[in-house]
Amino acid sequence: MSGTERPPGRMLRVGGVPLHVVCEGSGPVCVLSGGLGMGWFDWEPVVPLLSPHRTVVRFDRPGLGFSAPPLGPPTAASEGARIAGVLDALGLPGPATVVGHSLAAFHAEAFARLHPERTAGLVLADASVEENARPVPALGLRTAAAHVRGLAFAAAGLPRALGPALRNLSVRAASLTGDDPAPAGLVRRVYGSGRVVRATLMENARYYDVAAELEDLRTHHPLPPAPVTVLAASTGTGSAEERRWLERQRALAGRLDGRFEAVAPAGHLLMYDRPQSIAAAVLATPFLRG
Repeated sequence: MSGTERPPGRMLRVGGVPLHVVCEGSGPVCVLSGGLGMGWFDWEPVVPLLSPHRTVVRFDRPGLGFSAPPLGPPTAASEGARIAGVLDALGLPGPATVVGHSLAAFHAEAFARLHPERTAGLVLADASVEENARPVPALGLRTAAAHVRGLAFAAAGLPRALGPALRNLSVRAASLTGDDPAPAGLVRRVYGSGRVVRATLMENARYYDVAAELEDLRTHHPLPPAPVTVLAASTGTGSAEERRWLERQRALAGRLDGRFEAVAPAGHLLMYDRPQSIAAAVLATPFLRG
């Protein structure tokens, strides 16, 4: 897809916000949700492996990709409700397997805890992990500061000047592919937008608050009896940092009574380095009829 071509999918109003949603394939439903600041196109390597067997749903969170700006800061509950709202807007009320990468693992787990009857399974791909997270002080001030920074960056023209380059650098640092496989024109169009920069800054500013909220949900909302798979990226270096990360991912799987799998060699962006591992985890989830 070129930078000026109309993106696939459609715009659907969910929770009062027009969201860019792409739905492909047929069969049992799975939802793919990417990490901080990521877009629908980051799942391109995974979709062809799933769409012959699954109805594959991708969407851009508010402010990201081609979606309209958010009405408010993200929360675990609102992002879980957003996944349910996207499925409702598509007329897909039955159980779904939800794949959450990095930060979106919080959202996927929140969806399962708040909508257990709609959860066929969870696949958490190199999930964000915050053990015993607690609320961070000055929520209002931090939220306002993130908003002001986003406006200032946009006013200074920094998104257009730096956004695509920062995107490319982050992809190269977090994957073993060596290059950003997304079309350059699309990257410029998305990451040159002040809207996307503002949404990314806000997601980052509210990261620990969402983690703390999920910790509270874990206390009051048990997971449904649906399979959970935790996929942990391993570059295979055997470093102390990598061993610690794998231990934390294994502990997350234990806490969620899930299956743990170290995926190697792979960087944080598993959808680029090992899309087949994500697809295999989804396809191994039993099909539950609503």
